[in-house]
Amino acid sequence: MKKLSTGKVWCFAVGQLGWSILAALISSWLVSYYQPDQKTVDAGHSLFIPQGAVIFGIFTILGAITAFGRIFDAITDPLIASASDKCKSKDGRRIPFMRLAAIPFAATCILTFWSPVNDVSWINGVFLFLMLTLFYLFMTMYCTPYNALIPELGADQRTRMAISTAISFTYIAGMAVAYLAPVIWGLLEGFMDRILAIRITFTVLGLIGLGCMFVPVFTIREKDYINVKPTEGTALHSLGATFKNKDFRLFVASDIAYFLGITMFQTAMPYFVVKLLGIDEGMSSMYFVLMTALSVIFYIPITKLVPRFGKKKLILCAFVIFTVSFLYTAAFGPSLPIPPAVQGYILCALAAPAMAIFGILPQAVVADIAEYDALETGENRSGMFYAARTFAFKLGQSVAMLLVTSFATIGKETGLGYRITAITAAAVCLLGGVLFLFYNEKKIYAKILKEKRGDKPSAPKEK
Repeated sequence: MKKLSTGKVWCFAVGQLGWSILAALISSWLVSYYQPDQKTVDAGHSLFIPQGAVIFGIFTILGAITAFGRIFDAITDPLIASASDKCKSKDGRRIPFMRLAAIPFAATCILTFWSPVNDVSWINGVFLFLMLTLFYLFMTMYCTPYNALIPELGADQRTRMAISTAISFTYIAGMAVAYLAPVIWGLLEGFMDRILAIRITFTVLGLIGLGCMFVPVFTIREKDYINVKPTEGTALHSLGATFKNKDFRLFVASDIAYFLGITMFQTAMPYFVVKLLGIDEGMSSMYFVLMTALSVIFYIPITKLVPRFGKKKLILCAFVIFTVSFLYTAAFGPSLPIPPAVQGYILCALAAPAMAIFGILPQAVVADIAEYDALETGENRSGMFYAARTFAFKLGQSVAMLLVTSFATIGKETGLGYRITAITAAAVCLLGGVLFLFYNEKKIYAKILKEKRGDKPSAPKEK
């Protein structure tokens, strides 16, 4: 079989650029678009769904819709993963799913922001529910097979780290592109009303994401690099076999905590800027882009540190950094003797190293676990392993949406709900770090080293 060249590594990584743009549009702007604060409404932002209504006396309509969409998606995750693992297409096990999902994935992301009624209406609520549910479904259809290719294309640790580093670059670049949305629609507002400007911005960015997702589909011939026999058995059997791996269970639990914390932070960032710091919403994009750019600076040092310390220690450090960063965010405002804009810049510098670590290493950890499990059981269930991680991503995001939209209703005038959001994000990140302490990295490395003596895995050196 061929070895993946550097050029092909980047062709593969461009697919992550595409789907991360779409994911970030939803995670970063959905709440502020459908549940804007009063200042934004006064500036000309229309309302589309009922704002005051709550479900079960706790959840907002928007929070309930996003949560239900993710629950539905969680059910489909193992089904799609199993279908991908068992696929017998002449084009491979993964690429056919990615090709099929790309267009509807992008289309549902774009349509999420094009409500059929230009006023507050339950019809818009139903439309939003449908679009988000389909969005999460097609995200799974693209992302689960895509991620399953990481250990399969990365036949050795060096190639695997190259892939993980490349896709972390493109993932962060995709988020940065999505974070620039307010700058783009701000320019368009000089020629049209605010809502149309936002919709056009999201449509253009969505189409860019679609183009990027097609790059690996049409530039990588899966069977040139991978010769893996399709698995047998039902989705339920495969899922059960996957979760028999104790280290994987620990990883998924900590990963849910990470995604919950980071999504709460990202979703509430515009509110932190406007409500707690009292500065223009456009600065939230500035902070996101700066944080992203700073994190890239840490990429090379992190890849150099992995052989010395291993992935586990670095990820634990990242959990600590995020915990401190989110607690600092909770103190934003007059209580800190620092100019408001400078408070945001300090946050960017503080959180950047953790962003880089989580951008690179978790995907490589899953690849290690999937390879270890394949060596132990004789079955390659990479799709199911990555489906579980996709589930963690979605579960964390859906719960975050519920919490952020609910906390936002507390102390609207004082911004108390947003401070509670930041403190909660810090707490769950701390929990994630505690859970990951029990991950047995040495056992995983030892098995891989034993079976592949010719490779040079990035195992931590004994002191």
